[in-house]
Amino acid sequence: MAVLGVQLVVTLLTATLMHRLAPHCSFARWLLCNGSLFRYKHPTEEELRALEGKPPRPRGRKERWANGYSEEKPLSVPRDAPFQLETCPLTAVDVLVLRFFLEYQWFVDFAVYSCGVYVFTEAYYYVLGPAKETNIAVFWCLLTVAFSLKMFLMVTRLYFSAEEGGERSVCLTFAFLFLLLAMLVQVVQEETLELGLEPGLASMTQNLEPLLKTQGWDWALPLAKLGVRIGLAFVGSMLGAFLTFPGLRLAQTHLDALTMSEDRPMLQFLLHTSFVSPLIILWLWTKPIARDFLHQAPLGEVPLPLLSDSAFDSLRLWVLVALCLLRLAVTRPHLQAYLCLAKARVEQLRREAGRIEAREIQRRVVRVYCYVTVVSLQYLTPLILTLSCTLLLKTLGGYSWGPGPVPTLSPAASSARDRLVGLGEDEAQQTATRIAGALGSLLTPLFLRAVLTFLIWWTAACQLLCSLFGLYFHRHLTGS
Repeated sequence: MAVLGVQLVVTLLTATLMHRLAPHCSFARWLLCNGSLFRYKHPTEEELRALEGKPPRPRGRKERWANGYSEEKPLSVPRDAPFQLETCPLTAVDVLVLRFFLEYQWFVDFAVYSCGVYVFTEAYYYVLGPAKETNIAVFWCLLTVAFSLKMFLMVTRLYFSAEEGGERSVCLTFAFLFLLLAMLVQVVQEETLELGLEPGLASMTQNLEPLLKTQGWDWALPLAKLGVRIGLAFVGSMLGAFLTFPGLRLAQTHLDALTMSEDRPMLQFLLHTSFVSPLIILWLWTKPIARDFLHQAPLGEVPLPLLSDSAFDSLRLWVLVALCLLRLAVTRPHLQAYLCLAKARVEQLRREAGRIEAREIQRRVVRVYCYVTVVSLQYLTPLILTLSCTLLLKTLGGYSWGPGPVPTLSPAASSARDRLVGLGEDEAQQTATRIAGALGSLLTPLFLRAVLTFLIWWTAACQLLCSLFGLYFHRHLTGS
């Protein structure tokens, strides 16, 4: 109980820090601010009339009525007029009025504090040794995963609420496409793609079979396996729909960030590595070119084992964490590339013919700034989801951060069944104990390992496919 007590104290202190420091020391606000914001310098009425070639506006009321200016339409200017954009730093005062800023700040700061609690808990367990106590950091990571899905749903709802533009059709099309791909991925053999679905389902059904036999429900065992696979396919379809527009946006900001950093080769290398990081994640679970290659490296005539299985599992966790930190490190170049879209839109406007109202120019520039928090959520939410699932995979899947032996997995259903009924317990306590024992026997480490691995791998696959489609779209279809 000592470990759990210390964890509760740390949780209370962390919640207090979140409440006290959020208005003054916010990681989310620091990540978003200090960029270069472009603003449209609205010309005066005399400057607009000069650009339009009209005489100055009459000053007196009688003179305006005499010349027919009582109900004059808004002035328009040529699209190729030399209007300028002002550059100023994006401050905390500017972002406070943006839509979804409070949700963005709270979500990102919660993810940071969740990682802090996890690091402290892991260090505490490492110092004191393994203890049979509830790991409260798992609860924090599960909340982070739930909030990530909530943010995905909140942002995607914007596209479904738009009546024009076709965003709803794009989301539904990609959802159906990813539903088919998710069902195809689940039939790939473990010798090729080691997601662990077959061992995980076998572990679950092995513990579920005695429970069903006692109730006479042996026929429900195949339906349980089918239900799990259908559930994973449905979750994969939802994630594909959620990651469609974030992937398209990532491709656009990646191209613009590369253009802005032409004189900085190191930053370009980090941007390229961050963009292909989902491909690296897919490679980590492709058994013939990852585990088998490192376990039996073809060096010379005799294969040389470079890494053991436990060392490879630990290395895979560290690579996932490093890729998430790399993508976090290049957040600001991507957000700055998005803010520079205002300048690009003005330059594109100058290449068009005709006239445009001054208010429309201002509206096009301000629209980029008002959408920056949504773009930040689209960029950071997949990262936070992947990192949280990685931390859960290490703890619930029975892995280790070091190359040493993997800790033993949790006891099987036999020990869980021993806890079903205790002496001196009333009926309510016995029912709660039975439910807890049943869940503990079903949610085995092998099953949790398979589910979390599928979420990590599938999130990377959706990001890769959507971003590659975004590259093709922005290069060949829009000409940007």
